[in-house]
Amino acid sequence: MIQERGKVYLVGAGPGDVAYLTVKAYNLLAVAQVLVYDALVDAQLLQCVSPDCLKLDVGKRGGKPSTTQAQINKLLVKHCHQGKQVVRLKSGDPFIFGRCTSEIEALKASGCDFELVPGISSALAAPLLAGIPLTDPVLSRTFAVLTAHEPEVLDWEALSRLETLVILMGGQHLPEIVDQLVRHGRSHLTPIAIIRWAGTPDQQIWTAQLGNILEQTSELSLSPSVIVIGEVVELRKYLQPENIYLDEIIRHSQAEPVNESTTTPQPMLSNFPSSPSSPSSPLPLTGKTILVTRSVGQSSQFSDRLIALGATVIEMPTLEIGPPSSWEALDNAIAHLSDFDWLILTSTNGIDYFFQRLIAQGKDTRALAGVKIAVVGEKTAHSLKQHSLQPDFIPPNFVADSLVENFPDQLDGKKVLFPRVESGGREVLVKELTVKGAKVIEVAAYQSCCPSGIPPVAELALQNRKVDVITFASSKTVQFFCQLTNQIYSNNSDASQLLERVCIASIGPQTSKTCHALFGRVDVEAQEYTLDGLTQALITWATNS
Repeated sequence: MIQERGKVYLVGAGPGDVAYLTVKAYNLLAVAQVLVYDALVDAQLLQCVSPDCLKLDVGKRGGKPSTTQAQINKLLVKHCHQGKQVVRLKSGDPFIFGRCTSEIEALKASGCDFELVPGISSALAAPLLAGIPLTDPVLSRTFAVLTAHEPEVLDWEALSRLETLVILMGGQHLPEIVDQLVRHGRSHLTPIAIIRWAGTPDQQIWTAQLGNILEQTSELSLSPSVIVIGEVVELRKYLQPENIYLDEIIRHSQAEPVNESTTTPQPMLSNFPSSPSSPSSPLPLTGKTILVTRSVGQSSQFSDRLIALGATVIEMPTLEIGPPSSWEALDNAIAHLSDFDWLILTSTNGIDYFFQRLIAQGKDTRALAGVKIAVVGEKTAHSLKQHSLQPDFIPPNFVADSLVENFPDQLDGKKVLFPRVESGGREVLVKELTVKGAKVIEVAAYQSCCPSGIPPVAELALQNRKVDVITFASSKTVQFFCQLTNQIYSNNSDASQLLERVCIASIGPQTSKTCHALFGRVDVEAQEYTLDGLTQALITWATNS
């Protein structure tokens, strides 16, 4: 009896879902007698083989016992010599970091017949499935695919000069990737996307910038993931199918609760209109392109809310937050916290840096025993609660002026600590507290400055008159927006033309005052001085326009 000749097929499984499997790969799985597969191969692909097929899991898992490459080579040779039709199934494409060389050498040395079957590499599929083009006539004329499995051997100086990077096996090395790119000249404002489990029902996407991606993904498992770095990440907002963001939001909102500080911030939909039951019921902001000015590193919850309501959102960081020029005043105040009666916090930035220095001095929230805390705004109150503290007072209107008017305590003789931005501000608040007899100690907790430039996507949208609305959530964002646009257009009249027929939307009276001073107008002002209030004001504007 002549034994049937065996053969080994090194097959690319694609990014995961069986829908992305090639026809040839599917047909080979159907007749396979032995299946040797990796850990990242999706379980549904195992259903494509016959019940009689011998399935061997040889996946390599970090930190866990796994099959060695030498053992895998022996398995392939052994079953091929037994006359079996063997499918060696690898995720993605076999020759894109698939470690095929060793297996091919073993098969050739043993006289085994083999064939290579291409697959769709996750390096190409993951960005596409996330709506991110790897090439663009303006933003990305080239891209590089690399593995960060051994980041220390890569030429980061050369890589940092390329427009777009696609990084595989980089989840565990994300801090080093960010550090190397920034150290070699890449801006911390550079957009980045992390696509985990691309092409599967468990796909997750985080988008941020090099400067704040580590904060967004802290303590999260990012493997397996594909990382895309470059300006093309911003194009995702334009190239998604209609309502794709809303679909993602609804899907995530039905999943198990997650820590909002360690994953992509999810919008709260309870205060907004429900999704339409049919295409004849458009979302209220459908067709509107909104430019959101915000702080570098700030969460994108506001943008997500607008997207959920149908808007196309372009983010333009106009405020860069950092530590003050000196910690001395704040550190001295923290060392003598027991001397103060009240601590006033008017921003999440003030809270973040105050508690950062509190911890740096070896203290914790117990140091605030006996000190009452007043905050301005729900967002600031929520930030305080993240430190397991409840504010003693929140003014009824979310502005600093209301704090003095409604203060629950006699201020005469009280000592008040006020950590604020180094450049000053809230002069009226300090003056009125002082008039009422309080001794106000102002200390610099952080500083704000203007970013170095405008993201290319935002600049193109402004130049091409594609923006319908610009939102401002603080006076500083208004001031720095003007500074940024005037840097590009030396002629102020050219800069002002960018805002012709653009709706200027303000979060509240102080921001509106600055808008009037610099733009000569405000078209929309929130009735409630919060991002929710600004969102509702935009809905009303869009409905009536």
